[in-house]
Amino acid sequence: MGPDLTDKRWIVAKGILFAVLAVLAGVLQLLTDTPLWQEALLLVICVWASCRFYYFLFHCLQEYVDPGLKSAGVMDLVGRLWKRKQS
Repeated sequence: MGPDLTDKRWIVAKGILFAVLAVLAGVLQLLTDTPLWQEALLLVICVWASCRFYYFLFHCLQEYVDPGLKSAGVMDLVGRLWKRKQS
């Protein structure tokens, strides 16, 4: 294993990639007519990437990117980020 990721931009990029992976695996699982084992694998990837993205939203953002960004849920986080962007 390499050194810990410390650059805030790369941490955010990694979180966004987890979200993209979750959406892509979910869409592929729904739209393709594949054998059962491939559908199961895509579902596992979708759930795993979604969990990692959720962990990123509520632990990594607060702990490593911005300690003042405490939120009570996804909608609260989106609202705080939107207000921050507006000002």
